[in-house]
Amino acid sequence: MLLASTFAWAAPDQPDAVVIRALRHPVDKSYRKMVQGMDLFTAMHALAPKAELRYRVLPRERDADLQGVALAVLGDTVKQPVALAADGTFTLARDAKALAEDAVVSANRPAQTMTWRADIRTPGLPPNVRRLGDLRLECQVGMRAGLVSQYPSVLDLFFGAVQSPAGYCNEREVRYLFFAEQPIFGVALHYGKRRQEMTAARLYAGVLRGQTPQSERRYCDCQALLDRAYTLPLGDASWPDDTLIELEPMAPSANDDDPLRGYTKAEARGALGEAKVLRFDSGYEVWAYEWSASDFIVLFAPDGRAAKSRLRL
Repeated sequence: MLLASTFAWAAPDQPDAVVIRALRHPVDKSYRKMVQGMDLFTAMHALAPKAELRYRVLPRERDADLQGVALAVLGDTVKQPVALAADGTFTLARDAKALAEDAVVSANRPAQTMTWRADIRTPGLPPNVRRLGDLRLECQVGMRAGLVSQYPSVLDLFFGAVQSPAGYCNEREVRYLFFAEQPIFGVALHYGKRRQEMTAARLYAGVLRGQTPQSERRYCDCQALLDRAYTLPLGDASWPDDTLIELEPMAPSANDDDPLRGYTKAEARGALGEAKVLRFDSGYEVWAYEWSASDFIVLFAPDGRAAKSRLRL
């Protein structure tokens, strides 16, 4: 069966051929749903008028290797290779035969090792800056295209009940995960003279505030990219689509003058008390404190000393 197959490209004199090999439970997505995502992008292009739609594959498991990943649209008779860019993005051609055969977009990797996202970017933005309208549309397209993970129990029923992407993505509190290009320490919304730092609950899949507990972590797209994951108040209409999302990298800059910089963990604990601690595979740790309406987090580098801190009032 095609749904239980993977593929490899044939020799150069047969560039369009696809060789089917057995692979149990490959990574695949519905071609029909991804085309519906493309249709939704066209219908809602006003959210991101200068952007184009691409889809993207990302690692889902810690040891997942995306080197050599190959994609193809596979149906009963349809076997079409999909060009994958160096950044893991791709586009799909519209094909009536693939739709008729209810084809899948399949990767030569086992299921649960990769995750998929819509990738919508207004050109010309600085590094580590995104645009809110782009991300609102990414959520809409991602939901319509069926790119969310499989969740257990109540969450599975919830996602299955979502008939319209707008019904989910327009909520003020949305657990749709976005991933930065590198590990992050902070996320801020900025429009005109208004600027708001996001709380620790919106970083790292909400782990610092009790969301995505360890028992659910294996269902989360964030396993390999937890230090890059964040959520946004997509349905908060007080932030217009042209709002900029500023992503603060985890790596400290040379001119950081943070008063806690250089503190050992023992010194920080003595000054601030016990914290909720999140450790990353990179060796970095984030310590989170919640004081009344304030939100304070400290980043410790792999050498065990504080690199930076952030207070949100």
